[in-house]
Amino acid sequence: MPLQMLDLINGYWVSKMVFVVAELDVASCLSKGPCTVAELAAATGGDAERLGRVLRALAGVGVFREDESGRIANTPLSETLVGSRPDSMRAFARMMPSSCNWQAWDGLMGGVKEQAIPFEVVKGSTHFEYLQAHPDEEDVFAQAMASVSGAENPAVASALDVSGMKTLVDVGGSGGHLLAAVLQQHGDLRGVLFDQSQVVEAARNAPYLNETSLQDRVSFAGGDFFQAVPKDADAYLMKYILHDWNDDQCVSILTRCRQAMADGGQVIVVDNVIEPGNEPSWGKMLDINMLVLTGGRERTADEFAALFARAGLKLDRIVATQCPLSLVIAKAAD
Repeated sequence: MPLQMLDLINGYWVSKMVFVVAELDVASCLSKGPCTVAELAAATGGDAERLGRVLRALAGVGVFREDESGRIANTPLSETLVGSRPDSMRAFARMMPSSCNWQAWDGLMGGVKEQAIPFEVVKGSTHFEYLQAHPDEEDVFAQAMASVSGAENPAVASALDVSGMKTLVDVGGSGGHLLAAVLQQHGDLRGVLFDQSQVVEAARNAPYLNETSLQDRVSFAGGDFFQAVPKDADAYLMKYILHDWNDDQCVSILTRCRQAMADGGQVIVVDNVIEPGNEPSWGKMLDINMLVLTGGRERTADEFAALFARAGLKLDRIVATQCPLSLVIAKAAD
């Protein structure tokens, strides 16, 4: 048990080393075949002796492989860091252990003992304000969200029942990757991408919704979902939105959707649903990340039901997907 605990205590060592090799794009350099450490150092700008030590350590946990001649090769695990792969995790590896997130986690103790949001204490602004003020980091954040969505979005779209729907609004839809996946799988549906105005303008030029087959079925709207959302849609879809916010803020967003939706409409929240018991869960870990970064949280089914009730909605059903996320579906309360 002490050795198992030792691995847990030292877990951040691995995440920071993964961050370094993701920043240097080592896995992409190896995508054409094994290389010497000297070749990798020359290609990435690293110091050969020190880079070699990092690669040796990562090979010990299955990230990369060192052969008998000392050449470094990718493994199935390190291949997920190749930037050109559609399911690449490189952007996520560059974002999660980056300095702004890393420093915020250093405030976790204060976040546990008090009601403060660690990121805001450490950085002096909200997470979203910080990203807006640092465009390079906001770009990495957007890439990271798109990368982790590569496997999630088809699973979400497949689980979505669009019977009776004509129009769906993707609330806080970012670059449009989820909406594109939904429209590709459901050919009769029309979609509205709704987000902050600058995000929507970027989405107009992003690849996801610019396919010829989708252009006539998509419209764009900019605004603030705390104030209003597009009216008269049959469904309002929110993926990784409510988990950013505290309960009162979530009720405000849900209320705007309730006020705007067409008769018989529904709200579809795509988030982790925390189950009881002691089983390991990505959602339980992500919950603490949200505590640190935004003051938000992942929620149980009962907690979702309580939010919906405060917004004039009622929990209708929860639909599992082929990824860790679920569709938490609400309709108008009687």
